[in-house]
Amino acid sequence: MLTHSEENYLKTIHHLSEETNKSVSTNAIADKLSTKAASATDMVQKLAAKGFASYYKYKGVRLTDKGTKEALKVVRKHRLWEVFLVKKLNFKWDEVHEIAEQLEHIKSPMLIERLDEHLGFPKFDPHGDPIPNREGIMAATKQLLLSELAIGNSGIITAVKDGNTAFLQYLEKIGAFIGAELQVLDKVEFDDSLEVSINGKPAQFISKEASQNILITE
Repeated sequence: MLTHSEENYLKTIHHLSEETNKSVSTNAIADKLSTKAASATDMVQKLAAKGFASYYKYKGVRLTDKGTKEALKVVRKHRLWEVFLVKKLNFKWDEVHEIAEQLEHIKSPMLIERLDEHLGFPKFDPHGDPIPNREGIMAATKQLLLSELAIGNSGIITAVKDGNTAFLQYLEKIGAFIGAELQVLDKVEFDDSLEVSINGKPAQFISKEASQNILITE
């Protein structure tokens, strides 16, 4: 049985490899988990010895099929618990990550299947991230960054790349929730900030950094 720490490493390696589609360095893992590179290397070697990862010194680490399967189980639990906390316990989307980090380590498969059924088999979490089903398959969506949306075009906010609490609170303040319709009215040449209308409301400006962390579908 995997320890909490091993599950955290598998999930972290999975997320980092999704971003780059390459082998993940132990330094990147250490940065993500706020630990020392030497500690990350030790854990990666342990995971490799158990068959959950392939590790080559100076080249990084990749999850094996076995490791990916276990990582997706943790991701599935985390995202289902986030849905539960928001939909059933009325938490805000910026309040659930840390709690879900604790709940994701519950081992009972029956509990998670009952939770999934109770929630109506959701495909996405409150931040728009896809939830793996029991086979580890996630719904695919064609998304683009808000920063890529042409002037005059509209899109529906489907996800956010940055789960930082301050960023989520900012989006809540301006009404940029998942499912909100957003139209680009203009782009400021000076700093690439966008003038937008959200759900038909008066125009406001969104910074380049924010627009590069909001995912939409046209």
